[in-house]
Amino acid sequence: MDIRIIREKITKSELEELAKEFYVEMIKGVADIERGTIALGGEWHMDANQVLIEDGSNQENLWGFNIYLNKSRKEMLEYNSLINIKPRQGNRNMEIENEEIKKKILEIVNNLVE
Repeated sequence: MDIRIIREKITKSELEELAKEFYVEMIKGVADIERGTIALGGEWHMDANQVLIEDGSNQENLWGFNIYLNKSRKEMLEYNSLINIKPRQGNRNMEIENEEIKKKILEIVNNLVE
């Protein structure tokens, strides 16, 4: 399974290549909103989540999202994942409810994805 931690800008063609392994037009991602990194790839968000934990991330800073490669930049992100269910942090649903967290993820993705 190919899961990559992205710390520097990734090209659209690299993103498309990663997406081919499971979903083709979509790729799962997890953002570490504290460290400003993302992990992309895998069948489940938990796969990328685990890679970031092993890299030193803290669970409370990790949030799952999907990138849809066939949508416009404005509509490409979906903030929906089982790992987002964090009642202690005020998120009781799969969808990220906190707009500030969504903005942080969007900023990180815009900085790292061409």
